[in-house]
Amino acid sequence: MPPHSLYLLLNQISQSFNKFQCLYKQILTMLYIHISGTLPGSRSMDWKSLEGLLSGANKYSTIFGRIWLSIVFVFRVMVFVVAAERVWSDDQANFDCDTRQPGCKNVCYNHFFPVSHIRLWSLQLIFVTCPSFLVVLHVAYREERERKYRIKHGEQARLYDNTGQKHGGLWWTYLLSLFFKTAIELGFLYLLHLMYDSFKLPRRVKCGVSPCPNVVDCYVARPTEKTVFTYFMVAASMVCVVLNLCEIFYLITVRLLTMKRQGRPTVRTASKRIISENKDLM
Repeated sequence: MPPHSLYLLLNQISQSFNKFQCLYKQILTMLYIHISGTLPGSRSMDWKSLEGLLSGANKYSTIFGRIWLSIVFVFRVMVFVVAAERVWSDDQANFDCDTRQPGCKNVCYNHFFPVSHIRLWSLQLIFVTCPSFLVVLHVAYREERERKYRIKHGEQARLYDNTGQKHGGLWWTYLLSLFFKTAIELGFLYLLHLMYDSFKLPRRVKCGVSPCPNVVDCYVARPTEKTVFTYFMVAASMVCVVLNLCEIFYLITVRLLTMKRQGRPTVRTASKRIISENKDLM
């Protein structure tokens, strides 16, 4: 497929996702009101901040970045707020052990679940969306420089052709944000697997931690339901990692093709030229 046709295809898909995102934000609000019976603003989750992040970061994203945002907000945030948070709401209260020794139940729960899945996913969603602010802040920095430049040299003077276009330092900032998001996703997946030895939650665990009088059996509340949600969130994280890697590959490929089209030497062509010059000298 020619590069121009590929660009047109990606542009059409991007426009379709813009319409889809407006639709799913309305569906998200309707679902939340239907299930919880309350307005989204009454919850601790700051929906306006999430919407602002979506609109701000999405403005400068490629098609892969827009798909990534859709997966994060539809398949992760919506599932987290509407369903998963309710499944873990009575986690510690329904964690039972075969003993009445005071403190044994709390100590065993802390031993097997040092950090709740819900709190870990909350931190993951916060950290994984933070790198998107790097691009927004860089664009804001460019706009401020553009404003000062016009004040100094007149309204017709321009420092950038387009402050939001991914060229120069902004391209590197965007690429760096993708590496950060990928590292955060993989780091939290490794941490989740390290803390619980598996993504599958057991039905019964054996605990012999003091002050328990002996090794007692403890039972996890809703283990099957929690396992399903855990696998779903892990799968969504892996899809986001794949999309980040695809976007990194896409950005680098487009950059190399642009440099080749403009006649600028790439790393490979530059190295070949240096080798040929050295041969001529010899």
